[in-house]
Amino acid sequence: MSTEEQLTGTWVIDPMHTRLGFSTRHAMVSRIRGAFNVVEGVVSIDADDLSKTEATISIDVDSVDTRTPDRDAHLRSADFFDVEKYPKITFTSTGVDEVEEGSYIVNGDLTIRDVTRSVSIPLELLGVDRDQNGVLRVGLEGKRRIDRKDWGVTWNTKLDSGGVLVSDKITLEFELALIQE
Repeated sequence: MSTEEQLTGTWVIDPMHTRLGFSTRHAMVSRIRGAFNVVEGVVSIDADDLSKTEATISIDVDSVDTRTPDRDAHLRSADFFDVEKYPKITFTSTGVDEVEEGSYIVNGDLTIRDVTRSVSIPLELLGVDRDQNGVLRVGLEGKRRIDRKDWGVTWNTKLDSGGVLVSDKITLEFELALIQE
């Protein structure tokens, strides 16, 4: 069976083997990494006609985890994600393009804090295979840099050096494990 034939179908995110994360500069000198621990999504792939492929992903913002409880609480506050008002981050695909074999651009609408903007996410196919239980799995990875201010996430504080505490540029990190339904 070809990879295209294996990819066609409906897939769900395997949350135990998926990481939707981010990284940014802190105080202009170090990199902070974090992830969202509660994520769900469905991807319907038509490998013969990628224009028919659809993906929806929902992230529980309260699950943000940078391994520092005080920072996580600040990220949940109105200064950043405002979890009380905006408990979810969502992504809905609008199209998929194959750039070259195993490389894709997934276009879609990313909603953070009720602000929706179009983004293009490059993803690399890592492989398709059955696990020890016979479940068909697919792995994808990618990164995309965004400006958090575009989604209304603007809090910051100036440093004595003239820089800022938190970079406006955020790198989104996608390590996706999907299970075929």
